Amino acid sequence: MGTPGQRRALIVGAGIAGLAAALRLHRAGWRTLVVERAPERRSGGYMINLVDGGFDAAEHLGLVPALKERDLGLFTSIIVGADGTAKFAVPEEVVAAAVGPRALTVFRGDLETVLYQAVRDTAEFRFGTTVTEIDQDSGGVTAALSDGRTERADLLVGADGLHSATRALVFGPEADHLVDMGHMVGALPLDGPPLGLDEGTGTTFIGVGRTAALISLGPGRSSAFFAYRTDDTAAQLELGAAQALSEAFGDLGGGVPDALRRLRENPDPAYFDSASQIRMDAWSRGRVVLLGDAAWCVTLFAGYGAALAMSGADRLGDALEREVDIATALSSWESNLRPEVRRRQALARRGMVQFAPPTKGHIWMNETAMRAMRLAPVRKLMARAARTAK
Repeated sequence: MGTPGQRRALIVGAGIAGLAAALRLHRAGWRTLVVERAPERRSGGYMINLVDGGFDAAEHLGLVPALKERDLGLFTSIIVGADGTAKFAVPEEVVAAAVGPRALTVFRGDLETVLYQAVRDTAEFRFGTTVTEIDQDSGGVTAALSDGRTERADLLVGADGLHSATRALVFGPEADHLVDMGHMVGALPLDGPPLGLDEGTGTTFIGVGRTAALISLGPGRSSAFFAYRTDDTAAQLELGAAQALSEAFGDLGGGVPDALRRLRENPDPAYFDSASQIRMDAWSRGRVVLLGDAAWCVTLFAGYGAALAMSGADRLGDALEREVDIATALSSWESNLRPEVRRRQALARRGMVQFAPPTKGHIWMNETAMRAMRLAPVRKLMARAARTAK
């Protein structure tokens, strides 16, 4: 299919992983076609943090200047009781000490916009399109698309998320790879500040088996986040975001009732899904490779999904630049990245205790730790650790 410098990739999914892959592969000399099931690019979404490897990947891809223009910065978080009454505050300087100087906080939609703007002139895009059949041989991969066309490429990248169609076609049913964590996660942008919250602040309620967080950063920059434990994620999905979250959090005070009201009035922008991980023995098969949540979803409890998607795409480009043989490149890429994915998935499993504590004793321990973080000596230790961690 031409010399290595003219190789072609078909990327399924125009989210963070797919856009980052298109950008990185272009810089490695590849031509790319990106197909996306949604009819148009999405916007909004929840807040994400780019730290450590995520910041490194953004820097390597040349995105940091544009992302800094959209950086949400840090804010004071107030820990509240069920009625919305403040317990104590975690000032922004505490958060700064924890994350270190190489960190960015942006909305998911803003990160996707920056990625898209960086790659829109070099990649071909087809929205409202996905892959329906995949065949491969020693020379490449052939994909039938939902728009009736057939595309031939040297590599097909499945970056189509947790419920990946690419994974189902090549690696088998979702049930073979998806691990239900027994929790639900909901996130929604708010068109205005949450009721009763000053701009530049957020509130977090942590109760037995659930968390509700509100962030007020002004018009178009405010959001709500919910997580809770459940014995039946399928039943919760059947209820839908508005009803399920209202039933799980309708007894809370503060700004939560206002956020739930907005969700009931306009449920479309909300993200609502079970918290699940994808665990696979291999992320590639022949000329098909999975990337991001399609390959290794770590869940929001890890707080590192976007960073891993960016870093994974960046490292994939590195591997394909080093190795002309695609199979060798994919093997090297996976062996290099898999230890980090395992670690982040393990951290997510432990992180569930933070988002949905099983007992009041766990809540007390969490709050004690957060109160300690406000002490100057502890902040200094945290800042030192953040500076030296890589």
